Amino acid sequence: MSKKFFVKIVTDPDVDQRKCIVGIACAAQAIKDGHDVDVFFAADGVKMIHAAYLHRINEQGNLPDGMIIGMLKVITEGASNVYCSTGSQAANGVTKENADEMLLEGYSDWMTWSGPPGVIALSAASDVQLVY
Repeated sequence: MSKKFFVKIVTDPDVDQRKCIVGIACAAQAIKDGHDVDVFFAADGVKMIHAAYLHRINEQGNLPDGMIIGMLKVITEGASNVYCSTGSQAANGVTKENADEMLLEGYSDWMTWSGPPGVIALSAASDVQLVY
């Protein structure tokens, strides 16, 4: 039976990178398993869709080469909705005006800028909530 998952990534990956990676891995796995998945990047978890940040994670060598980018590709291509916090991005130096230079390529095709109204709507519509 398919479920409606809401996965929220809020942990600062500079503090607990593993937690952020596990959250992304769980969202990708739920998509692969055929569930309906919504993902929201908020607080300092928004760094996990910053292109340069992800490339640094990949270059650290703690994960197989390309694994983090591959999991995010599953999410960006397979999630029902991917949201990110406008305010949290701004606090991390990303605005709608400079996002082309900062975020993963193609973000405008799969990401919705939002805030608390998006979190509440996605939470209310979900069967299962995972917060990392």
